[in-house]
Amino acid sequence: MSEKVTKSDEQWREQLTPEQYAICRQKGTEPAFTGSLWNCHDDGTYCCVACGNPLFASDKKFESSTGWPSFYQPTDRETVRTNVDTSHGMQRTEVMCRRCDSHLGHVFEDGPAPTGLRYCINSAALDLEVSGPAGSPPRK
Repeated sequence: MSEKVTKSDEQWREQLTPEQYAICRQKGTEPAFTGSLWNCHDDGTYCCVACGNPLFASDKKFESSTGWPSFYQPTDRETVRTNVDTSHGMQRTEVMCRRCDSHLGHVFEDGPAPTGLRYCINSAALDLEVSGPAGSPPRK
């Protein structure tokens, strides 16, 4: 993992769109089936929109029918961290970018093999670096 990214609230507001800020910095959630990446099938790497940390590979994405991009594992266990979330009258496991502490979504234990996990991630928290033909650099 790259060096920790720390910014003031004002700097995050300047960098992120209002929707990205609400999700990443205020732990919001986009409505189901509205994000740009929930039904995306492009090959590439899903990175943190706030700091560029590579979080999830497209070959670990699966159709969960929940309306959010879903993955069964991160690119590396050091790219994300989890936290107990007791908001909204329930207990869930929040997923955060380890590099900049942005809220990404939640992880549930109802995913496919081999992990049995479903990382349910907000599209607005992600940038997709699409893989091009062999030997070409990723494109955004």
